[in-house]
Amino acid sequence: MSYTASCHCGAIGATVAGDLPGKAMSCNCSICKRKGTVLHFVPAAEADIAAPAGKLSDYQFNKRAIHHQFCTDCGCSPFSVGTGPDGSEMVAVNLRCVPECDLDALEIAQYDGASL
Repeated sequence: MSYTASCHCGAIGATVAGDLPGKAMSCNCSICKRKGTVLHFVPAAEADIAAPAGKLSDYQFNKRAIHHQFCTDCGCSPFSVGTGPDGSEMVAVNLRCVPECDLDALEIAQYDGASL
């Protein structure tokens, strides 16, 4: 089983091997709060990122720890990439960009990214 987080126009996406998660995270940092993301982190090896040349752009801020990826056509942000606390490569999947994900069924943990 797998699921895909894609941008609005469908140009970019991240397909994750595995079932949809039952838990997610909501972060109150300046960018997540503005974008309204609901995130689930997976090891980079479990995610296949599809982005044709010129369709993926990157935004970084503060500590530049996370590459906030977005579509150059529609501006949607289905995923971000970065390094986990243990140093491993991670993909943060925005579950709001997974059509079959029932957001109301998720157990959502609050993360205080604004205080970091």
